[in-house]
Amino acid sequence: MGLLRALVCIILPPLAVLDKGCGTVLLVTLLTFCGYIPGIIAALIVCNK
Repeated sequence: MGLLRALVCIILPPLAVLDKGCGTVLLVTLLTFCGYIPGIIAALIVCNK
Protein backbone atom coordinates (compact mmCIF):
# COMPACT_ATOMS: atom_id res chain seq x y z
CA MET A 1 0.00 0.00 0.00
CA GLY A 2 1.44 3.31 -1.05
CA LEU A 3 1.24 6.70 0.57
CA LEU A 4 -1.42 7.95 -1.84
CA ARG A 5 -3.65 4.95 -1.15
CA ALA A 6 -3.24 5.46 2.61
CA LEU A 7 -4.27 9.10 2.27
CA VAL A 8 -7.34 8.12 0.27
CA CYS A 9 -8.18 5.58 2.99
CA ILE A 10 -8.09 8.37 5.55
CA ILE A 11 -9.93 11.03 3.52
CA LEU A 12 -12.55 8.90 1.69
CA PRO A 13 -12.58 5.31 2.99
CA PRO A 14 -15.25 3.91 0.60
CA LEU A 15 -13.44 5.31 -2.42
CA ALA A 16 -10.22 3.56 -1.41
CA VAL A 17 -11.82 0.09 -1.51
CA LEU A 18 -13.73 0.38 -4.79
CA ASP A 19 -11.55 -2.20 -6.51
CA LYS A 20 -12.02 -4.79 -3.73
CA GLY A 21 -15.66 -5.72 -4.50
CA CYS A 22 -19.21 -4.64 -3.79
CA GLY A 23 -19.49 -6.23 -0.33
CA THR A 24 -16.35 -4.55 0.88
CA VAL A 25 -17.50 -1.16 -0.38
CA LEU A 26 -20.86 -1.56 1.37
CA LEU A 27 -19.22 -2.65 4.62
CA VAL A 28 -16.75 0.24 4.66
CA THR A 29 -19.52 2.71 3.71
CA LEU A 30 -21.72 1.45 6.54
CA LEU A 31 -18.86 1.69 9.03
CA THR A 32 -18.04 5.19 7.80
CA PHE A 33 -21.63 6.32 8.34
CA CYS A 34 -21.66 4.77 11.83
CA GLY A 35 -18.42 6.48 12.73
CA TYR A 36 -15.64 7.97 10.67
CA ILE A 37 -12.83 6.26 12.60
CA PRO A 38 -14.19 2.68 12.16
CA GLY A 39 -14.52 3.34 8.42
CA ILE A 40 -10.91 4.48 8.22
CA ILE A 41 -9.68 1.46 10.17
CA ALA A 42 -11.66 -0.95 7.98
CA ALA A 43 -10.40 0.68 4.78
CA LEU A 44 -6.80 0.52 5.98
CA ILE A 45 -7.17 -3.16 6.91
CA VAL A 46 -8.75 -4.06 3.58
CA CYS A 47 -6.21 -2.13 1.54
CA ASN A 48 -3.33 -3.60 3.51
CA LYS A 49 -4.29 -7.21 2.66
